[in-house]
Amino acid sequence: MKTFRLLTSAAAIALASALSAEEPVSGGTLNAVIQPEPPGLMLGLIQNGPTQMVAGQIYESLLRYDTDLNPMPSLAKEWTVSDDGLIYTFTLQDNVLWHDGEPFTSADVVFSVDTFLRETHARLRASLVHVDSIEAPDPQTVVFTLKQPFGPFLGIFETGTMPMIPKHIYEGTDFANNPANNTPIGTGPFKFQEWERGSYIHLVKNEDYYIDGLPYLDEIYYQVIPDAASRAVAFETGQVDLLPGGSVENFDIPRLTAMDNVCYTNDGWEFFGPHSWMWMNLHEGPMTDKNLRKAVMHALDREFARDALWNGNGNLANGPVSSVTRFHDPDTPDISFNPDKAREYLAQSGYDGETLQILPLPYGETWQRWAEATRQNLSEVGINSEIVATDVAGWNQRTGDWDFDLAFTYLYQYGDPALGVARTYISSNIAKGSPWNNVSGYVNEEVDALFAEAAVQASDDKRQELYSKVQDIIVDDVPLAWLLELQFPTIYRCDLKNPVSTAIGVNDGLRDAWLVQN
Repeated sequence: MKTFRLLTSAAAIALASALSAEEPVSGGTLNAVIQPEPPGLMLGLIQNGPTQMVAGQIYESLLRYDTDLNPMPSLAKEWTVSDDGLIYTFTLQDNVLWHDGEPFTSADVVFSVDTFLRETHARLRASLVHVDSIEAPDPQTVVFTLKQPFGPFLGIFETGTMPMIPKHIYEGTDFANNPANNTPIGTGPFKFQEWERGSYIHLVKNEDYYIDGLPYLDEIYYQVIPDAASRAVAFETGQVDLLPGGSVENFDIPRLTAMDNVCYTNDGWEFFGPHSWMWMNLHEGPMTDKNLRKAVMHALDREFARDALWNGNGNLANGPVSSVTRFHDPDTPDISFNPDKAREYLAQSGYDGETLQILPLPYGETWQRWAEATRQNLSEVGINSEIVATDVAGWNQRTGDWDFDLAFTYLYQYGDPALGVARTYISSNIAKGSPWNNVSGYVNEEVDALFAEAAVQASDDKRQELYSKVQDIIVDDVPLAWLLELQFPTIYRCDLKNPVSTAIGVNDGLRDAWLVQN
């Protein structure tokens, strides 16, 4: 039996303080940008990036992760793993309260994972197929028993993947329409206070937080500023202190980071490994034609997108597994920019001149310009297309309903193909209504079998062999148009200390951040 009690929360903060050579101080108001405005904050139902960024301060899971992806305590203070790798036993923190004052217990964990999230969370559901049972032998203990060893299992306890949901509020209700979704209640360091739609989201310090002294900040205002240029000006003029990754257009980053008293970091994305692509609709319509998909893939000038639109903040993707994710294979079939090859595949396809609908990701000007560049790329090889712009809620709706031909997105990889990659390609994860599962509708029985086999192998060498094979098959089938491995620098006033202390950065790190009091 292996017992884990890694760096405690208090010790982690002490280490961060020592590294920064400053003592944390309490108090202060942090103003941050949130872009775009989230469609909602109920983290068990909505997985958009902006939702995770705000709701990660409200909700918690059993573990957090350092920038080397090692698990750290969160709602679980320690855990053990049986020698056969089948039984994971978590001991919960003492004296944890929900924001409404009710005690948090192991019964909430069982309800959250086995009932609520199993129904609502496509990514977690794909991992839960390995779980045989989840039990609560006493209020402070939760036991997960697996069907077979599953190496990445300790990687599924991040707050966006497995947020704890209050059983006393949601049990027996219509989860999607529960009124509590509008006033989210978690156990996290900050409590929901107010949401002035189109203006700001206001969180306040959880005075009953179970870690003494945390959080340091009194409150956080997430400022909703729709215009990219105005967000940059808000930072320049001191209206906001923190620009999370993706808050401003890439061409503004060099100018903003050169300002006095401005710090920035690319840390805090290690767990996510954001990977961008265009969904191709394989359910029906023109994209069911493999030769047309190959034509689209070779028509895309991704180097231009990286250099001109992303200001160099990214790397060209060569397939489904990011180069920062375990078991990436650099030697997949060629998907490089090649207009002549695109025209050859187009001539072999059954394409009849139909106008393809391109759905941009509504996250700012860069994504809109990327859609425009894509339309131009396609036109140059003889493919007609039009851009159909939406807001975030509309994008969720259309992608979830498979109402598109091509749709921009980026998803997180979570460090391991079994956690963040397989979900996009396995046929069992096709379900209408969600924009975070196998949205394309890709079905390949061999791919399903390879992902299932690789997930439960004890040997990393064997896993690599299987994942390399599945990457070759998927890239040859080209069910998606892979784009860039994205990078999102976090920009902040140097008076803000320690905003990034975990592998998901400001999504759960603001409990450990403090402001120098002037």
